[in-house]
This record gives sequence, structure tokens and C-alpha cells, in this order.
Amino acid sequence: MTALPAGLELRPLRIPTSIHDADAADFREMSRVRNLVYAEIAGHDDHAMPADELLPVYRPTSSQIRLLWLAVLDGEVVGRVGLDLPQEDGARTGFWLIELRRRVWGRGIGRAALDLIERTARDHGRTVLQSWAEHPAADGPHLAAPTGFGRVPLDHAARFFLAAGYTLEQIVRQSYLTLTDSEPHLRRLLAEAEEAAVGYRVIQWTLPTPPEFVDAYAAMKSRMITDAPSAGLDYDEEKWDAARVADWERVYTDAERHVLVTVAQHVDTGELAAFNELAIGKDRTAVTSQEDTLVVAAHRGHRLGMLVKCAGLLAWHDAVPESSRVMTYNAEENRPMLSINETIGFAPTSYEGAWQKVLD
Repeated sequence: MTALPAGLELRPLRIPTSIHDADAADFREMSRVRNLVYAEIAGHDDHAMPADELLPVYRPTSSQIRLLWLAVLDGEVVGRVGLDLPQEDGARTGFWLIELRRRVWGRGIGRAALDLIERTARDHGRTVLQSWAEHPAADGPHLAAPTGFGRVPLDHAARFFLAAGYTLEQIVRQSYLTLTDSEPHLRRLLAEAEEAAVGYRVIQWTLPTPPEFVDAYAAMKSRMITDAPSAGLDYDEEKWDAARVADWERVYTDAERHVLVTVAQHVDTGELAAFNELAIGKDRTAVTSQEDTLVVAAHRGHRLGMLVKCAGLLAWHDAVPESSRVMTYNAEENRPMLSINETIGFAPTSYEGAWQKVLD
């Protein structure tokens, strides 16, 4: 066990029922510091979330335990520490984060926090730990992903992971699309996709998911963890059902976030063959997040990825015209999906490393 640096407390964070509760001060401060850390790393505020929108993300569900600690140095909150533990039968994985204000780097806080994470993971029977970190562009040495796709600078975060015994497994690209004046281009792409997708139709909804589609949507969500390129990352298979879809929806609806789901349905069988999600918070002028997109393996080869993305973006342009930018993330080796994004007009802006360690 690593001794804590002088003046440091890693304080467990209780999740309040409401952001206005008397005991919600720590959560509000965690949210404020979280946003500051992301701005320091990325150089912008696109990752910021107000405390009331962040709170539903941390409410307990049957599928995952989320543990949080505040990093408090000399009485001041300077960061946060988190460990997510999936609750699938036989789950072996844990997903963690350590986020600290830049001015307290190099004081042993990260090492102490990681020791806490790994001890807690072992206590819960976890043997595979994973974490993602943004690596801003920088000159100097770089580290290539073993997939052969992408590299990241050998920066402060990369050196921390390597020293702790973690391996870089995958590079994730963050891309942005400017929606302004994009409608004619999107309509051309949609028309081309519709020609290739004969026998499929587009269906769209905002949350909650219509009852007649819940089971099929759950089945597609369950494939995200196994069908998307995962390089050398070791994942537990996820099981989705109607209850889990409802839990997922509450994260958004309780925060008053707006979500549009676009699906492609195979007309003859009624099967849902592909889906795309777009989401935004209560500030409709903020950046839009393009979240999960999947084409079911049995239905690939009909340009359904392009179909649901373009149909979604066009509907979004009408529903949320105040949001002029869309951001999304893709594995750098996921060339089919990146090719669709690039054709639409998404441009890369930054890269994350996906890091993994198998515990002894």
C-alpha cells in the first residue's frame, strides 16, 4: 500500500439524491473540478457538464457499481478518482480514471490514487483494468498502438501508465463535424445510401424507446461491446434487456438531455439492422455528441451506417438548430466507420489512448 503524500485525503464521495440536497456540496465541487481538468487537457469546454446533468450518470444501477473519491490536498479538492465495476456474471474488468489539476502533478497523488484503485479492484475480484486518456498533440517521442493504427505522444499521462505496468492497446480518434451549411451534402449522401439500402426503412424516436422496439434495441446495444473493434482490450460481454435500456434512458431523461435514436429496419423481417444516437444537454447551443453507432453483422454491405448517420444528422439539424457542431469518437482501426465519418465531413481533432493492465 502506497503511503499518502502529506496533506492528501482520498475521500469517498457519496452520491446525493438531488443536487440541491444539503449533502450535495462535495458532488457539486467534484463536477466543477472535473470540468476544469478537462479544459486544462483539451483546451476547450466541450466536455463540461453541469452538476445536475452529471448526477444521473452516477446513480446506481443493477449493471454497474460506480465508485468515486475526491482527491483533497490541504483541504482543497484538486481532482477525482473513479472506478466502474460492471456487474455481469463472472465480470473480470474494471474501468478507472484519475483526474487531477495540472498544478498538483508530480506530487505522488496519482500513484496513491492508482494504488487505491487496484486494491479496490482486487477486493471485487477484478483482474483486468482499463483506462482512457486524452493525449494532446506534442513534439518529441511517440508511442505507436499495437494495432498499427495511430500513435500518441510519450507525455505525462503515457509515462504514468507505462510506469504503472499498463500497455497501450488502442488509439481512439475524436472528430468534429460543423453542421452549418452541411444540409445539401448530407442530403446527397442520404440519397445515395437509400439507393443501396433497398429493403430497409429509417425509423427515428426520442427517448423513451417505443415499447415495440425495446427488445430489438437492447439486442443491438449488447453487441456494441463485442462487435466494435477492441484491439487487445479484454471486455466482459454485456447483457441488455428492457430494464437495462430503461436504466440507460434515465441517465439522459433525468438530466433533461435530448437524445435522438435513428434505426434502419429490414422491411421484410422487421429486424432492426443498424442504429445511431445523437445527444445534447440542456444547453442546446453546446456541442452535440454522436454516441453509439452499430450495423448488425448480418445486415452489413447495404450502406446502413451512412443511412442512419445522415438521416440522424438531418433530423438533428431541424430539431436542434442551435447546436452547430457534432463530436464523436472511433477506434483508429475502425476504418469502415471512420470512412463514413470522413465522407460526411468529420475531421480529426485529438486522440485518446486506451490502456490496459492484467493484475497478478
